[in-house]
Amino acid sequence: MSQHNAPLLDVSNLNVSFTTNDGIVDAVKQVSFQLFKAETLAIVGESGSGKSVSTNAIMRLLPNNAIINSTASVIFDGQPILDLSEKQMQSIRGDRIGMIFQEPMTSLNPFMRVGQQVAEAVRCHQKIRKSEAKRKVLELFNLVHLPEIEAAYNKFPHEFSGGQLQRIMIAMALINEPDVLIADEPTTALDVTVQAEVLNLIKEIQQKMGMAILFITHDLGVVKHLADRVIVMKEGEIIETGEGKALFANPQHEYTKMLINSVPKGSKIPTPESAPILVEAKDVWIRYHIKSSFFGHKHEYFDAVKGISLTLKQGETLGIVGESGSGKSTLGRGIMGLLPSEGEIRIKNQQISTLSEKEKQILKRDIQMVFQDPYGSLSPRMTVGEIVSEGLTVHYPKMKASERLNRARIALEEVRLEPSAINRYPHEFSGGQRQRIAIARALILEPSFILLDEPTSALDRSVQLTVINLLKDIQQRRNIGYIFISHDLSVVKALSDRVMVMQSGEVVEQGSAEQIFHAPQQEYTKKLIAASFDLEEDVA
Repeated sequence: MSQHNAPLLDVSNLNVSFTTNDGIVDAVKQVSFQLFKAETLAIVGESGSGKSVSTNAIMRLLPNNAIINSTASVIFDGQPILDLSEKQMQSIRGDRIGMIFQEPMTSLNPFMRVGQQVAEAVRCHQKIRKSEAKRKVLELFNLVHLPEIEAAYNKFPHEFSGGQLQRIMIAMALINEPDVLIADEPTTALDVTVQAEVLNLIKEIQQKMGMAILFITHDLGVVKHLADRVIVMKEGEIIETGEGKALFANPQHEYTKMLINSVPKGSKIPTPESAPILVEAKDVWIRYHIKSSFFGHKHEYFDAVKGISLTLKQGETLGIVGESGSGKSTLGRGIMGLLPSEGEIRIKNQQISTLSEKEKQILKRDIQMVFQDPYGSLSPRMTVGEIVSEGLTVHYPKMKASERLNRARIALEEVRLEPSAINRYPHEFSGGQRQRIAIARALILEPSFILLDEPTSALDRSVQLTVINLLKDIQQRRNIGYIFISHDLSVVKALSDRVMVMQSGEVVEQGSAEQIFHAPQQEYTKKLIAASFDLEEDVA
């Protein structure tokens, strides 16, 4: 690609600050870059580096407390856009500059069918009939590999998995064939196979349309796969830039080197064969009621988990992997008693279905769960001390408040957070710190078993490494059993004794981590591993 022509997007001397209760916070400092037609430029950095703030400033999507310096310049296709009216910006947004956001569920209207939402995106900018808009939507749904496109058109957002929602958002961003596509962490929530498909899809569409892409991510495997040039940001500043392959082959800055090397490595010390069985599931089925006939006689069901059996020993980690919609999280919730299930589930040799409410309450002390989204699972109105010690309040109501807070401090120290964090609120912490708070909350009751449902998928790679090492360390010291649900195979490989591969509610393959990763038997497993480690090896 030639860069002798004028840049399509030219950002110069961009500073962004926010007015807060604690004074002015500088989020972006002296950022300048150019993006050329048909080029892919990646902006890489960890949470808080200023990469998303920079692109939101370009799109004029910053909150009211943001301040852009008067000397900043953003020129799109020869036109300065920082001084345009909101109406003028609306004609550019979604038409000439498309944007894919990180969290699709918050970007879609929950009360509107997804087909109508994508059709609306094209009808806002083009005078076309409803039937023609629908045809274009279905064409794009097919292009982004959405299953059963006609049925999908009429569904609501909550009826899709995270990966499917992200594909809908990509269709929406591409429907007007924009000149520039800003993709803000578009593959973070996706399975590795879908991630590879989406990246290839974006490349394919880029070649077809000649579209320029500004790709924002913390995942360097994705960057190597996609980017012509790379900008590395840290604490609001650009610290290194370079051609994609050259930057990976010879990074100059220590921070860039750290990012490139932040790939989970190693494997778990095996659990002794003699270790007692902690969790046992036999022929577990979980089904959802879809609909009834008008008179309620006929019922339709969807089987999300189909006759699965598993065991987990004390001190062992069982990794459960599979794509979105494979049933892995549903199975985990069934084991925890959060969803009704058929079959037999025994924890510490107690069959859950036969326990009284009092016995179940006692067992709950011994089984804990850490969720994917630490922000969504922590109450914003409670201090960290109250959040972490909440389980003690429930299970040990006679314990003194001072003792509870002391136990909370110890739990926070165990996850390497300062005891002073106890009086602060979740919004004052980064994503990685919030996940450590969630782990401290699970640990305070000294459980024998923790179910970890995608606990690292929303985290930067270096933060992921910290959390993985922390989980390994805690497991060794406390001899806790983990069921670790994830679509990130490199994390599963580093943490697990055994691995179970799921697809469409069934177990495709299971065995030791060594066997699954080095000698997989099934084509589906081979496909998952190939997609995952192609991206990893691109970085290594």
